[in-house]
Amino acid sequence: MAKQNNLLLLILTIGVFGILNTEMGVIGLLPSIADHFHVSITKAGWLVSLFAFTIAVSGPTSPLLFSGINRKKVMLLVLGVFVLGNMVSIFTSNFTILLMARIIPAFFHPIYCSLAFTVVASSVSQKEAPKAVSKVFIGVSAGMVAGVPIASFIESAVSYEMAMAFFAIVNCIVFIATSMFVPTMPVEKDFLTVPSFPY
Repeated sequence: MAKQNNLLLLILTIGVFGILNTEMGVIGLLPSIADHFHVSITKAGWLVSLFAFTIAVSGPTSPLLFSGINRKKVMLLVLGVFVLGNMVSIFTSNFTILLMARIIPAFFHPIYCSLAFTVVASSVSQKEAPKAVSKVFIGVSAGMVAGVPIASFIESAVSYEMAMAFFAIVNCIVFIATSMFVPTMPVEKDFLTVPSFPY
């Protein structure tokens, strides 16, 4: 049981890292995005501001919309949306499409974060819950702090496309790990009681 909980903890930690990395990592790519899509850096900045705005709008409601659905299925849905959005971001040459590929996943962002904290808290005893949640929070911190330098390094060392691919790869790995190792989690009661995003 302890080994299963540790695996779940690891998957959720990497999962929130991938979600936050997708959000924050783009900041270090704004000059390359502006050059790649022939737009100003100010306009490229919409990729960050609209993502954050969408989270602010959807945060209070989107977790509730999915509160009655099997948790594993919801996590897979969110991760799948992020993988698809990241893949579109790699291959599109249209800035409007790129914006949409960022905005749509942002609606699902608060759902995964709520699930990650709630699921890990419910997988351990009440006494151990705060410690487990704090470990998952490492993924949030890592995504916010490390996302920008990692993406910038990949972009400078390889290419803009590979930096965007990094976001997709992390989310894809978590999608596969979730589908293989996370048990099905049917909802027996309202469980989204943790704040949707820990800013």
